[in-house]
Amino acid sequence: MVGTVLALLLVGFALALPATWLLVRLGHRVGALDTPGVAGHVKELRRVPNIGGVAIFWAVAGPLAAGLAAVAFAPDALAERLPGLSVHLERVAGARGDWLVILAGAFAIHVLGLVDDRRALGAWPKLLLQVAIALGTTLFSDVRLLQNFLADYPGGEVASIALTVAWIIVVVNAVNFIDNMDGLAGGISMIAALAFMVATILTGQWFVASALALLAGALGGFLVLNIAPARIFMGDGGSLFIGYMLATLAARTVYIDTDHAGYALGSAWYGVFMPIIVLAIPLYDGVYVTLWRISRGKSPFIGGHEHISHRLVELGLSKRRAVGVLWLLTGVTAMSAIGLGLLRPWQAALVGLQLLGIFAVMAVLETSVARRDSNPRRDSNLRRGDGA
Repeated sequence: MVGTVLALLLVGFALALPATWLLVRLGHRVGALDTPGVAGHVKELRRVPNIGGVAIFWAVAGPLAAGLAAVAFAPDALAERLPGLSVHLERVAGARGDWLVILAGAFAIHVLGLVDDRRALGAWPKLLLQVAIALGTTLFSDVRLLQNFLADYPGGEVASIALTVAWIIVVVNAVNFIDNMDGLAGGISMIAALAFMVATILTGQWFVASALALLAGALGGFLVLNIAPARIFMGDGGSLFIGYMLATLAARTVYIDTDHAGYALGSAWYGVFMPIIVLAIPLYDGVYVTLWRISRGKSPFIGGHEHISHRLVELGLSKRRAVGVLWLLTGVTAMSAIGLGLLRPWQAALVGLQLLGIFAVMAVLETSVARRDSNPRRDSNLRRGDGA
C-alpha cells in the first residue's frame, strides 16, 4: 500500500501540471486574470491568470471520486488490480458516505473561491458561506476533532462539532492569507500535506494517505508554473480548497492511541497538537495579521502587505528567498510534529519551546520593519497581487 500511495503522488503531479499549463493559456484567452478584490485591497494587478485552483481541485477530486466509484461498483476488479487494497476495501466502503460529504464540501468551497475570484464577495457573506460548508461537513460526516476525548463529557459532541468548524474556518483562511507571494501558499501546503501523508502511512490510514498524496502531488505540479515569476495564480478557488482539504484530512487522522503503547504516532495526549505544529507558519501569519489589522481599525479580510513574507522582503530578502525561508520553517515544524505523540513530556516541551522560538524570531523580524501607516514609502517590488 505504501507503493500505491507514493504512486498517487505522481498521479496528482501528472494530472495537475498539464492542466495548469492549459489553464495559463485559457486564462489569457478568456481574460480570467488577476482581479482587484474587495474595495480597499492593497495590490498591484498583474496580467496573470488566477484560475490555477481548478487544476489542483480536479487533480485531487477526480481520482478520489473515481476511487470511491470503483469501491462502490467494482470492488472485485479493484482488489484484483491492487491486491494490497483488498483487506481495506470493507473499511473504505463503510466510510464512503463520509468521503462523499468531504468531496461535496470541497466542491462547494472551490466554487465559492472561483466566484470570489471573478466577482469579489464581501467579507461577511464569504465567511458565512465558509461556516455553512464547514458545519455541513461536520454534521454529515465523521470529520470531528477530539471526538473520543470529549464523548464522556456533557455537551462533548457539540463541543467537538464547534471545535471542528472553527478549525476548518481558521485553516481555510490561514492558507488564503498566506497566498500572497509567488509559490508561497502552494509550497507550504505541499510540505504540510506531505507531513500528514507520512503520519497516515505510519498508522495505516490508507485512504486519507491517498488523498494527501494526490493533494501534495497536485500542488507540486501547480508549483512548476507558480514559482516566481508566476505564470499562474491559484486564486481563492485554489487556496480555499487547499485549506479545506488540509483541515478535514487532518481532522480525520488519528494521531494518538492511549490504549496501545506501540501506536506508530504515539500514545501521549499532546500528540493531538501535531496538525497545529505542522501548520504553525500559516496559522501564526493569519493570527498576527488579523490582530494587527483589527488593532488599527481595519478589516482582517481586506488584504495588504502586513504578512511575514512582505516583512522579509522589506528587510532585504528577494521574494524567492523570502518564500524559501518560509518553506524551510514549515519543513522544520512539520518534521518536529510527526513524532510528537512518541516523545517524553520533556522532549515534547522542547518541541514547544522550539516553536515559540521560531515565533519569537518572526515577531522580531516583523516588528523591526516600519508599519505601513508610519512608512508610506514602500518598495515597489512588494506590489504583487495574488493573495490576502
